[in-house]
Amino acid sequence: MNRRARAHRSHADRDRRALVHLLEGDRAHAALSRALGDFPPALRGKKPRGAPHTPWELLEHLRIAQRDVLDFSRDPEHPSPPWPEGYWPPSARPPSPRAWDASVRAFLADLRALKRVARTCPDLGATIPGTRTSWLGQLYLVANHNSYHLGQLFLLRRQLAGR
Repeated sequence: MNRRARAHRSHADRDRRALVHLLEGDRAHAALSRALGDFPPALRGKKPRGAPHTPWELLEHLRIAQRDVLDFSRDPEHPSPPWPEGYWPPSARPPSPRAWDASVRAFLADLRALKRVARTCPDLGATIPGTRTSWLGQLYLVANHNSYHLGQLFLLRRQLAGR
């Protein structure tokens, strides 16, 4: 491999690592595990006055939307949920004590799949067959969407904890 090809590969590897870090949320914004993993159970279904959503609604919205992007990117024939109601849970509270943890596990499993794509897809910028988008576009969409709503989760946590 010549010097120019090595330099290009080095830049591509660096860009992939940066994309994975963006998906993980551990740079400019808080790590996903910190935002989701230790959220106090008593606060998960509560909504401060003036807030549009509970933490549970935000977590489920994150999970559903991220899963839809992943499924659509793998199969353009995937039927997306109806907009917007299909992207939100039916209740403001988790339906059971275990529902939060199950949702977090599913969200993180799908995130791992997306990070795998970021690391291994031969051409992130190529159009995904049957779509008008690329994996790069889909990965940035997920990273931006997750970042936005994770910020809301942190704000809700502070409001609900009285800080």
